[in-house]
Amino acid sequence: MLTAAQALRLDRRRRPRPSTKQQYDEYILQKIEAYKNSLSRDQLLLLGDEANQELHAATEGQFVLTEILMLDSVDDLIKRRLKLKPYKKWKAWIKDLRDAQRAPTHWGLEPECPVAALVRRVEPQDEAVVVGGAADSAAFLLAAHEIPVTFLAGDLGSVDRVESRVEDESLAVPVIATVVDFELWCPPLPDVIAITVVDAGELGELDPMIRAGLISALQSRTCDAGVHVLLPGRGRMAPEALLHHYDGWIREEAGKPRRRGARSAGIVLTRAPAEPTALRANDAAVC
Repeated sequence: MLTAAQALRLDRRRRPRPSTKQQYDEYILQKIEAYKNSLSRDQLLLLGDEANQELHAATEGQFVLTEILMLDSVDDLIKRRLKLKPYKKWKAWIKDLRDAQRAPTHWGLEPECPVAALVRRVEPQDEAVVVGGAADSAAFLLAAHEIPVTFLAGDLGSVDRVESRVEDESLAVPVIATVVDFELWCPPLPDVIAITVVDAGELGELDPMIRAGLISALQSRTCDAGVHVLLPGRGRMAPEALLHHYDGWIREEAGKPRRRGARSAGIVLTRAPAEPTALRANDAAVC
């Protein structure tokens, strides 16, 4: 994670984005695996039989059938069924799509929203956590900038919506979406988090102790110069109501200033450099 000053000084990111060929290979793999997962066991067996017949017909029995040859044959059959684009056609198509996806408006966000102002500072191998259904657009925008995202929400509808959109948009990096009952458990979080986006409205529905533990767990994994973005959600709690959890953090101006009296677009808080501390007992109970 870059600081604001570092981002201004750099003409390009220190770590390169994945090559187009790497993105294409990942795209093909995702489509093939998604298709396999949609089939029943009997359908998978029929697919294997069909691939086996094609392989024998093509080789006329000249090669010994191996597991690798069989898997490749099945994958080739799926590619034809899905009519997946060859690399050259995909490369031209994906460039236009990726350009559109990196614009906040593609995801229904304002150009001056806080997350859009921060994406230049997040490097491709950094990781993000997004909490709350109303923050899903932020998850999409980060993923569009090659930032792996862990998305957590308290309702299945939000998670289904995120998974469907990620698949439809053929995003190049993983978005791991999980339904979480924050009062009972939390899935494993990334060891080091560069950016966390929080739907303040959803956190406002939690018990205060659970809310404090979740925020503390996220803070403990946030890297130096990492940021937390507190966004207004659909609930009653405003981002400002969470500020007392951020003693020692630096509040930043991000995005375009809004007129007086307008609803907050969100708050950006940066973790100041500090010695790493162990998780407190209540953090461990949450995650």
